[in-house]
Amino acid sequence: MTAATLTAAQEGLVSCETCSLLSRPASAAEPGFCRRCGARLEFRRHASIQYTWALVIAAAICYIPANALPVLTTNTLGSSESDTIIGGVVFLYTSGSWPLALIVLIASVMIPLGKLVALAYLLITVQRGSAESTRERTRLYRMVEFIGRWSMLDVFVDTFTVALVQLQPLMSVEPGPGVLFFAAVVVLTMLAAESFDPRLIWDSGHRKRPRHG
Repeated sequence: MTAATLTAAQEGLVSCETCSLLSRPASAAEPGFCRRCGARLEFRRHASIQYTWALVIAAAICYIPANALPVLTTNTLGSSESDTIIGGVVFLYTSGSWPLALIVLIASVMIPLGKLVALAYLLITVQRGSAESTRERTRLYRMVEFIGRWSMLDVFVDTFTVALVQLQPLMSVEPGPGVLFFAAVVVLTMLAAESFDPRLIWDSGHRKRPRHG
């Protein structure tokens, strides 16, 4: 005989999203506040799926110009050269700095794309009510949330380069429009991860999980 696992919501409990304390809600309409940290309690984030989808789609749209437009423009005497993220990766690789090229490729191309794919996967599985791999999907969400803070690496590198390489009138470096779109992708994916309610993963999983008597 295997007892079905009950969620906190089914036990009439609500978890604090700030300190994770499980509490009894004050009422069904208004859960109240956390006894430990004082944060407002919510059974589930309002319109979490809709907000997350909107942010993911906006980030996906910005991802295209972020990689297609130049992120740096180098001005020298009589010439000007612009580089995209991929162009910079190719230049670093051909010049022998393949470890740095790999870092830039992962941090600036693969991680933002991976976050978009992961968030879309979580949204689709929640909407379909998937009961499979709830723990793995929760870990995937935590990973997306954790690596979001490191996604501004390319923007930081460009900013430092612009600040350091200013030898006017001999040479100057300016940020390109691709930096703005890349920063938008990072910010939008971070907001998308924050707006997604991971508790929905367990809700959808429990609805389809068979009970064993």
